[in-house]
Amino acid sequence: MIDFLYRIDVSIFYFINKTIANPATDFLMPFITELNHWKIFYAIMFLYLLIGAGKRGRIVAIVLILLVATSDQISSNLIKNAVERIRPCNVLPDVRLLVGCTQSFSFPSSHAVNNFAGAVVLSHFYPRFSISFYIGAFLMAISRVFVGVHYPSDVFIGMIIGVSIGMFFVFLWDSFNKKYKILKN
Repeated sequence: MIDFLYRIDVSIFYFINKTIANPATDFLMPFITELNHWKIFYAIMFLYLLIGAGKRGRIVAIVLILLVATSDQISSNLIKNAVERIRPCNVLPDVRLLVGCTQSFSFPSSHAVNNFAGAVVLSHFYPRFSISFYIGAFLMAISRVFVGVHYPSDVFIGMIIGVSIGMFFVFLWDSFNKKYKILKN
């Protein structure tokens, strides 16, 4: 059964990485996947939350720091080291590698975990932007397959883990806020 699921994963990987790849995705996906391209955007948004978005924004900023620290540790240090799945770019032939391939483990995609956890929390606080948050998280996650560094299952399970962690943080916040009445809903 595991071999069958792995073959499906590899088939979907090649479909995304090679079959539907085109000049537009070859240009966009490496840009989207590279966290360094987003540092200025993240910094501006974080400063806006701290300075320009009032009490709600400051709370969201604090929750996001705790969230990403938690989700990244769970993904990168706990699960990846327990599973030890080798990246497709290190084991599969003919991978269209559009970014560097590291020796770090593949499962789950930390990009997917962190971005979907963030999308859940941000959507809770700013529901009118939910679609944008989830589209951004999805593009970041799927870019990892397009560029050749993750299997689709790394991304899919990363999405599930991220959503679960995000929901847990929303539950914690709602419980805390219900008790201490910090923000009105």
